[in-house]
Amino acid sequence: MMDNFTPDRSADEARFKEELVAAGVPEHLHDWLGGFGIGALVVKMGIRFLEMSPERTVATMPVEGNTQVAGILHGGAHVVLAETLGSFAAGMHAGTGRQALGIEVGATHHRAISAGTVTGTCTAIHLGRTLATHEIVMTDEQGRRLSTARITNLIRDIGA
Repeated sequence: MMDNFTPDRSADEARFKEELVAAGVPEHLHDWLGGFGIGALVVKMGIRFLEMSPERTVATMPVEGNTQVAGILHGGAHVVLAETLGSFAAGMHAGTGRQALGIEVGATHHRAISAGTVTGTCTAIHLGRTLATHEIVMTDEQGRRLSTARITNLIRDIGA
C-alpha cells in the first residue's frame, strides 16, 4: 500500500536503469547505482563508460557540446571527466556501507582538442582503507595526451 508521504521510487529506478544502460555501466554494477543513477552532469556531458573497476576505469566523452568560447574542449570538462572516473573507481573500492568523497582534484592541460571524442583512463595510485588516489589521463582519438589529472577521495562509513 502506498501513502501520501512515502515516495514511489519505482519510476526513478526504471529511469536510472535506462540511464545506466545508456552510459555503458556494466550490469553487475546496476544494483549499486540503481537507486541514484550516474548523476545529471555525467548524462549532460555525454560520458560513456567502457571499463569499470577500482583499479582501472575508462570512459569516453564527446568534445561537441562541451566546448568553451574558443571552440576547444573546456578545461572544466576535462576535470569533470577525471573526477567522474576517479570518484566511481573510489566508490567501487569503498564497497557496501561506505562512500567515497572527493577531497582533492587537480589537472594539467597539455593539448587542446576541438572535435572528436576524448577517452579518460583512470588508474589507481593508492587504494587504502581511508584514502583512494587515482591518476586520470585524457587522450584524443590518436592517443595523444590532452590532460593529466589526479584525484584523492576520502573513504568513510555511510552516515559517519
